[in-house]
Amino acid sequence: MIRVAIVEDEDEIRESLAIIIGGAPGFTCAGAYADCEAALQRLESDLPEVVLMDIRFRPGRMSGIEGVRRIKARWPEMDLVMLTIYEDNDLIFESLRAGACGYLLKHTPPAELLASLQEVVAGGAPMSTKIARLVVGSFQHSQTGPQLTPRQREILQKLREGKSYRTIGEELFISENTVKCHIKKIYELLHVHTQAEAIAKAFEKNLL
Repeated sequence: MIRVAIVEDEDEIRESLAIIIGGAPGFTCAGAYADCEAALQRLESDLPEVVLMDIRFRPGRMSGIEGVRRIKARWPEMDLVMLTIYEDNDLIFESLRAGACGYLLKHTPPAELLASLQEVVAGGAPMSTKIARLVVGSFQHSQTGPQLTPRQREILQKLREGKSYRTIGEELFISENTVKCHIKKIYELLHVHTQAEAIAKAFEKNLL
């Protein structure tokens, strides 16, 4: 019997998922929570094998990605699968980096959803077809050549040396705003949000 928990703020969706999972042979709905805060309080007693996690919740509530990060820190044996409407590359990779082992879209048919849950328990990493194509496309793009232009690498190297945007601009004879535009583009290309992440990712990909 596969124990599945649901973290979803839309009542109708949460209840529908609970019915689908609870009514399927070999499955049981171990818990259904309206937000990550409730999940973190109850997972200790409910102990699901797999958690289906939405990404965005009501204002002021913890994000699903942060929820995944905290759940994996406390219960590393639990598998977490994102179930969301979002098809954004950044959200996909951020979810996977946080610890999710799968990424499904909410319009996934019930039979496919149940098969994906079985795949997770068997050690797989299920993704909706469209999401898998986005991931593969991103990987192929990253393998076609350097992701960063010489100027972007130069700016990233200077950031690594601890130089400010203003100093970088003066040394490269460009405006501070131009430096910021380059850095924003670097973040987009590397799927990161901070200078430290950008530098670490650049080293990982041998770009510095």
